[in-house]
Amino acid sequence: MSQPFRLSVPDADLDLLHKKLDLTRFPDELDGAGWDYGVPLADVKRLVAHWKHGFDWRKSEAEINKLDMYTTDIQVDGFDKLNIHYVHQKSEVPNAIPLLFVHGWPGHFLEVRKLLPYLTSSSPDHPSFHVVAPSLPGFGFSEAPHKPGFAGYQYAEVVHKLMLSLGYNEYVYQGGDFGHTIGVFVVNKYGNTHVKAWHSNLPVYRIPTFFSNPLLFLELLTMPFNKYIRDKVQTSLRIRKKEFGYFMVQSTKPQTIGYSFADSPVGLLAWIYEKLVAASDNYPWTDDEVLEWISIYWHARAGPAASARIYYELTRGNEASDMFEGTSWTSVPLGVAHFPGERISLPKSWAHMLGKVVQESFHEKGGHFAAFEAPEALAGDLRKMFGKGGPAYGVVSGKDGY
Repeated sequence: MSQPFRLSVPDADLDLLHKKLDLTRFPDELDGAGWDYGVPLADVKRLVAHWKHGFDWRKSEAEINKLDMYTTDIQVDGFDKLNIHYVHQKSEVPNAIPLLFVHGWPGHFLEVRKLLPYLTSSSPDHPSFHVVAPSLPGFGFSEAPHKPGFAGYQYAEVVHKLMLSLGYNEYVYQGGDFGHTIGVFVVNKYGNTHVKAWHSNLPVYRIPTFFSNPLLFLELLTMPFNKYIRDKVQTSLRIRKKEFGYFMVQSTKPQTIGYSFADSPVGLLAWIYEKLVAASDNYPWTDDEVLEWISIYWHARAGPAASARIYYELTRGNEASDMFEGTSWTSVPLGVAHFPGERISLPKSWAHMLGKVVQESFHEKGGHFAAFEAPEALAGDLRKMFGKGGPAYGVVSGKDGY
């Protein structure tokens, strides 16, 4: 049974945070290093000073509590029951479309906040949605798994059973980052029967092979003569070489880095802030936005370290050559969005290996955190896809959004 949730971080936790901030020992920095070696010292010092003397967590907390939030227990096959936190923002439209929004790392449930006014509003010109946005297990204010092996299909089971518990036997799905990855598992296990359509702003999948997709494999072979394919592949390889150090650490030794996350708010800040800047499309982050984002991790129910383990589980300790192992193409209608600041960008034709692509959009602005950076654009995609005349209009029985 769902219980209303109200966020209230104990005063003692805030006092401890400020003691740790007061005791911060900063590293040195090379002259003129800029961002080449990581987050500049001046940026971190500025943010820490604001965290100590300017940022008002209680104000952020009050704003977060304006969302309709709940917790409920979800039993996962082969694992303990988990208490899951989620936002459930309903539209006033009775026939609103149930939409499951799933975040990734270093994201969290608050990524949905800017989308909510667009998605839940009522208008004869566009569909309306009942939006469900959970904190994944180990993230935000959800309980974390207590034993190893909690991977793709387990995350999928959690979010699917959450939707069923709310009475949504049929629903649609939206995700980016690991929200996309989990979406692949969700549609593979529950697609068509329960998940009637889905949308991704990170439409990546495995590299095509001769056996998985002969046409795309042959296209890949044209790389020496095909500038578009060559540029996409080389850019992705360069990003993996230069920007995936965190991925390797969290995929292989999340417990080791976890001690730094759990004990040092400044270490956690620097680790995540680097990703926020690098992965966004020159988004003008305010210090308050950054510190609220980091605070969700610092004050997480399971602590700041638990969320990093998703990398280990989805890659089997980086032993898995295919993060999507056990999945395949599905006929569930799929919409994909391409944002120019998304650094993980593969040839657009590869999205068709995921499923039945019915809508594809290309935006002029926005990056990895599309729901946060470009909420109007992302909401516009969903309205177009599920609205009257759209390729997925009326996919949920009796709930067309109008």
